[in-house]
Amino acid sequence: MGHLKSFFVVSFCLAALGLFHQSVLHAAQIAEIKPEKNRLEVAVAAYGPLYLPLLVAHEAGYFSKRGVNLNVSLLSATAAAQALLSGSVDIYQGGTAVIHANVAGSDVIYVGASVDRSTLVLFGQKGLMTFESLRGKSVATTSVGAFGEIAVRKSAKERAMEVGKDIKLLYHKGPPEALVTFVAANADGLVVTPPQSELARSKGFPVIIDYYQQGFRVVGPGTGVARSFMQRDPNTLKIFFMGYLDGVKRAIEDPSFALKISGQHTKISDTRVLEEGYAEGLKVWNRDMTVDPEAIRVVLEQSTVPKASELDPKRFYDNALIREVNRDYGSKLFPGEVR
Repeated sequence: MGHLKSFFVVSFCLAALGLFHQSVLHAAQIAEIKPEKNRLEVAVAAYGPLYLPLLVAHEAGYFSKRGVNLNVSLLSATAAAQALLSGSVDIYQGGTAVIHANVAGSDVIYVGASVDRSTLVLFGQKGLMTFESLRGKSVATTSVGAFGEIAVRKSAKERAMEVGKDIKLLYHKGPPEALVTFVAANADGLVVTPPQSELARSKGFPVIIDYYQQGFRVVGPGTGVARSFMQRDPNTLKIFFMGYLDGVKRAIEDPSFALKISGQHTKISDTRVLEEGYAEGLKVWNRDMTVDPEAIRVVLEQSTVPKASELDPKRFYDNALIREVNRDYGSKLFPGEVR
């Protein structure tokens, strides 16, 4: 019996030692990754709390220390797919643009989900307190097909209403422009994310729907790439993910630094607005950046393209690289939260 017990103890120790060596090996392999290219053109749909981990990582040098320098620029959703396919942009951190382009036949996909829960808020002008009160009125949003439109279409459908018939959407280049239209009373409603949603709150406009509280799930922003880029430069993408996850950790653990970066990029100096926006971002930044197919399905279901709702969400993403990074790196940064 004693020999049997000793056997199990030794077997357990050897198994544990094997797992330890495997972990060390994976860590060493991830540390030795060499990028296929040392410069990335990264475009974002907007500056604000949802994009803050990327901006923090960039400013803190988490990409450059691994041999990859980033140029971060602002790009509209309508130009994103063509920029990815042409190679003028390597990575697009944005919302529905990747899905719409893929539906139209472009081979662009998500390889990670920086955020997969919505922070959109629908406001009304003072006196407009319900979604039904927007019937026959206009709502300011961002670009065609963006999450603002998706959310309003979904809410309208749930109430037997229809965008274009019962509600008019006013499209804008981005959230700041939509806010300007709304504040000037040239729109009856407004659907935006932080920090513009916090600015609207601060002016006393009533909240009609808080989509985060509703549990509305979307990939936004997600990490969009041309599939050919993922296949050609997998190590570069892994390094991008590692730097990004470092940015998530820094943004969580160093709010003062994150707020400083947020103010620089959004040009907002009101500390309270920045802090409220930061709190909204903190709720939705993903530690585990794998793409949830249900967050894609909701966009397909609200698409105006015939039969888009019948498409398989799996064609729109590939979690292979982020799963590797999660296993070998993310799980060390966020033990118990990432596997």
